[in-house]
Amino acid sequence: MVTKTTRPIRVLVAKPGLDGHDRCAKVVAAALRDAGMEVIYTGLHQTPEMISTAAVQEDVDVIGLSILSGAHMTLFPRVKKLMTESGRSDILVIGGGIIPADDAEALEAQGIAKLFGPGTATTDIIEFIRSWAEKRRD
Repeated sequence: MVTKTTRPIRVLVAKPGLDGHDRCAKVVAAALRDAGMEVIYTGLHQTPEMISTAAVQEDVDVIGLSILSGAHMTLFPRVKKLMTESGRSDILVIGGGIIPADDAEALEAQGIAKLFGPGTATTDIIEFIRSWAEKRRD
């Protein structure tokens, strides 16, 4: 009997820009790992170019961006654009941090799939990623 095996969902968690606060990103990364996903954490002060290069090299399914510095309207779209330019528009790009509702709406219109604000349960993030992955695999 042959069973179908699938690899774990691979997630790159990144902190773009000059934001030096990474506690939440590490909490989310640990929760995703504990949920059975493979997680690559790039660390602080990543450029969009560094993030997109790592995402392609690591063959990830998801990029999770975390930012508190207010530069989300510049950095998030830049990562999304670089992923499209590299031929990897299939990678889900999500984000989190302090993002005003109007900005969140604009970012989602630019292709950022979902934004998670302060107080979001990690189970909500896990469920969103799993639901996306299931639809993609079907």
